[in-house]
Amino acid sequence: MSNKRIAVYPGSFDPIHNGHLDIVERCLPIFDELVVGVLGNEAKRPVFSVAERVEMIREEVAGLSGCKVESFSGLLVDFMEEIGARTIIRGLRAISDFEYEFQMALMNRRLNPDIETVFFAPREEYSYLSSRLVKEVYFLGGNLEGLVPGRVLARLAEVKDERKVGEAE
Repeated sequence: MSNKRIAVYPGSFDPIHNGHLDIVERCLPIFDELVVGVLGNEAKRPVFSVAERVEMIREEVAGLSGCKVESFSGLLVDFMEEIGARTIIRGLRAISDFEYEFQMALMNRRLNPDIETVFFAPREEYSYLSSRLVKEVYFLGGNLEGLVPGRVLARLAEVKDERKVGEAE
């Protein structure tokens, strides 16, 4: 077994936003390697495919040493075992997040007692931000400047344009 401290920051990331990137950047000095694990969960009806999300995140973290992006499906603890990770990174925006995240942390520890979960609070300016809210605000015409990377805004615009074309047909 490697002595590298490998952490996984799992999520749907549909799409990634500045709150996610803030947590990524703050994890990097703590761990030898951070893997952003993009979960393939079609039940959430994602706007972007897993491949598109992986590509967008890779574009955003390209200059960050020690950060990798991979997709996975199934149990997170199985994915972690495959890559030799022992720490799960989770962001907590509000108290309402805690109960669910705490249950998940305990279940993951039960599934693999070597796994620990570390919670990060986002910067205040991102404390309310979620991918669901980003999509909702964007598709209703709201301004997301400063909340998502420019490349992600461009991808959202492409999706919005494709939807308009589909509605016109």
